Amino acid sequence: MCRCRFVIHPMSSTALIPVPERPRATQPRRILVLGATGTIGRATVRALLRRGHEVVCFVRARAGVGGTLSPDESARLLSGATIRVGDVQDAASLRQHGLRGEPFDALVSCLASRTGVPRDAWAVDYRANVQAFEAAHAAGVTQAVLLSALCVQKPRLAFQQAKLDCERVLAASGMNYSIVRPTAFFKSLSGQVERVRRGRPFLVFGDGTLTACKPISDGDLADYMADCLDDEGRRNRILPIGGPGSAITPRQQAECLFELLGRPVRIRQVPLALLDGIVGTLGTLGRVLPALAVKSELARIGRYYATESMLVLNPATGRYDAAATPATGTETLFDYYASLLKGAPAPERGDHAVF
Repeated sequence: MCRCRFVIHPMSSTALIPVPERPRATQPRRILVLGATGTIGRATVRALLRRGHEVVCFVRARAGVGGTLSPDESARLLSGATIRVGDVQDAASLRQHGLRGEPFDALVSCLASRTGVPRDAWAVDYRANVQAFEAAHAAGVTQAVLLSALCVQKPRLAFQQAKLDCERVLAASGMNYSIVRPTAFFKSLSGQVERVRRGRPFLVFGDGTLTACKPISDGDLADYMADCLDDEGRRNRILPIGGPGSAITPRQQAECLFELLGRPVRIRQVPLALLDGIVGTLGTLGRVLPALAVKSELARIGRYYATESMLVLNPATGRYDAAATPATGTETLFDYYASLLKGAPAPERGDHAVF
């Protein structure tokens, strides 16, 4: 049974979202934000603006999923912030078009590669961020907040290693830092809502209880990241963070989704052996066909998330620990499912899509 409090939060990844009132920051600052046009980035910009910070966003000329956002469209989505256009992967462009020799108090990076394949991961998750740390520190920035990922605690994939190495560089940069490692995102767990609405079964790997997570909403994560600037207890720390409530499994996600629809639960179990076969076949073919090498890495990423929980890992036992996973915020995944079923626009999932 679904035992969640349902609070409808109409959400859109493309429409302007009014900035609600919130107490101003204890010390308003001038903030440079990278990765501002992603869903987490947009929410973080809004959270920073609510706290009274001056926000400058350094964005690509063609930003967003598939490069569909022009500078004017980025400015509309990030209303209230200053937009500067350049190439975040080019250190010179960041200095000349982003920082411009002006004073900034902090850098907030929500940068992440869209695919997670090795080339993209090392170019964006690692190199672009490291170049930004170096440029910001040289410009006198004294504080940085980095969006990382909880999965780096068991790094088996290229993007995880890239993020982990990036964290190490930031920790040694000389700036005060907060490294935020969120659990699962709502958009990553929403891909089957429309599928189930159309009458199809919910797909799970194994029996649907192999993994669990404490998913966190864009808004709750954004508030957490913005508050890192003023919370001294979050400085120079690695900060795992999830959303409110108990850890949930894919089977529980399915059960609650069907309950919201008022339908009998229909779950189809996908054997892990099938996924392993796909990974193995693509891995073999990828040695001679580069295009399949990319697909092989994407399959490996899917295999990882099918078998690893997004919870804090206890290093002593090697087991995931829901009780040890910190939580914040008010919105649950099931609140979000309810909002989607009520007609809220689905998120831009891009390369987060699995099913």
